[in-house]
Amino acid sequence: MDVTATLPAPAFLSRERIVAPSNFNRWLVPPAALAIHLCIGMAYGFSVFWLPLSRAVGITEPIACPRDMGFLAEIVATGCDWKISQLGWMYTLFFVFLGSSAAIWGGWLERAGPRKAGVVSALCWCGGLLISALGVATHQLWLMWLGSGVIGGIGLGLGYISPVSTLIKWFPDRRGMATGMAIMGFGGGAMIGAPLADMLMRSFATPHSVGVWETFVVMAAIYFVFMMGGALGYRVPAEGWKPAGWTPPDPATQNGFITTRHVHLDVAWKTRQFWLVWGVLCLNVTAGIGILGMASPLLQEVFGGRLIGIEAGFSELTPAQKGQIAAVAAGFTGLLSLFNIGGRFFWASLSDRIGRKATYFAFFLLGMALYASVPLAARAGALALFVGIFCVILSMYGGGFATVPAYLADMFGTRMVGAIHGRLLTAWSTAGVLGPVLVNYIREYQLDHGVARQDVYSITMYILAGLLALGALCNWLVTPVAEKHHMTEPEAAAEKRIADDTHQHFVADVAALGGQVVHSWKVTLAWAVVWIPLAWGIWITLQKALLLFR
Repeated sequence: MDVTATLPAPAFLSRERIVAPSNFNRWLVPPAALAIHLCIGMAYGFSVFWLPLSRAVGITEPIACPRDMGFLAEIVATGCDWKISQLGWMYTLFFVFLGSSAAIWGGWLERAGPRKAGVVSALCWCGGLLISALGVATHQLWLMWLGSGVIGGIGLGLGYISPVSTLIKWFPDRRGMATGMAIMGFGGGAMIGAPLADMLMRSFATPHSVGVWETFVVMAAIYFVFMMGGALGYRVPAEGWKPAGWTPPDPATQNGFITTRHVHLDVAWKTRQFWLVWGVLCLNVTAGIGILGMASPLLQEVFGGRLIGIEAGFSELTPAQKGQIAAVAAGFTGLLSLFNIGGRFFWASLSDRIGRKATYFAFFLLGMALYASVPLAARAGALALFVGIFCVILSMYGGGFATVPAYLADMFGTRMVGAIHGRLLTAWSTAGVLGPVLVNYIREYQLDHGVARQDVYSITMYILAGLLALGALCNWLVTPVAEKHHMTEPEAAAEKRIADDTHQHFVADVAALGGQVVHSWKVTLAWAVVWIPLAWGIWITLQKALLLFR
């Protein structure tokens, strides 16, 4: 009989109950993190619902609200449809609450452990989808904002940071690779969720429903199973554990960047280094997220009819032709998602070899050159070059997310890196507002002043290159954390007791883990559970991407 089954929920979910035994295979932890990230990553794909929801009342065509109807009246009206601009606020709410919840509850997560945080994340994200389903069924937009935007956004924050410190502790020898494995799931969530949602909506659509609320309910159920499986699969290493045969690097050979000490959360966020890395992440994300949100219209407006072999600008195309190039642009968006995912693993793994600071210099310097090259590629009509540039840019956008937890662990230690990372994610919240606003408003300003559609993004690319130059400056100014900021041995011991680590046992024989066969049947099964849906998403994405080059 499993003793844990008779324990009350708080004890079963507590940190001390998930300390791994000596024969535990650490390769079981990344699939648990991926299971959660692949679900909450659907936040990136929520735009698949905008068009159906914009005609939820009219079904075939949107029914516009009266011009004199006020804002509050519109969000509770049941007789007219929502505007896409109103629905788009969900995207902003996602990332504002992701960053703020990660900052507020990051310290709690370190004490409570990843399992409890993962369960709360599943309840918030899936519960938010059910509230949104109610909002769609009753046509109350405020319920959607509250359900998925606010409550779901909190679930995003907790789910996003829950595996970070855990994986860094399991893979001290490959910090970048470990966080890259988990965080790449967040980029892949939309690649699976968007086509799944499209299939479900088409299946549930009737003459009286666009099928969205039913889709929300089904996806909430599927996601809850995967997220709970991931949360219950989390384990933390015993105090003092390290991989067999691994020797921690000598700090003297790392220019002081990889510390063997720890900095407390309350001290870390007040240091100059924290705010410089905050600026590094914010500027890298601002440049990338603005493009990610406008990828489809950007390609259509720049290349117009050339996407389907017609020498005509976007404004000269017929509705049917615009539909054709929209399908091509969907392939472009999917391809960017694929590079967003791959970049998270590639760049984070590379950072283990060349260092985090050098990796971010690559992001900024290469990014500046690529953004500045976009107008030239557009004017030359070089579609393959244009697409290739943005694929590399989006790989670095994803790579920035995956590399930053290891950057923080190098400077502030691993004890509270999850909480510190949570505070740092407010940079994402800020960038989630700045990036789209910057790109969208510059575009509209240019159009209002008579600039041709194919040229409206040129000045934007130069501005984004300038932001990356500021990011490079912030990265250059990052230095090792001063000795005075590190916790003393008594302070570290006290913090360990607060985190319930006093009950953890030491691994009796580290060699037992080192000698274990890495690819056991449990590991194979765990990875198959996450890779089968991910492979399906990649296959669908590649099929759409082929439209770009047919």
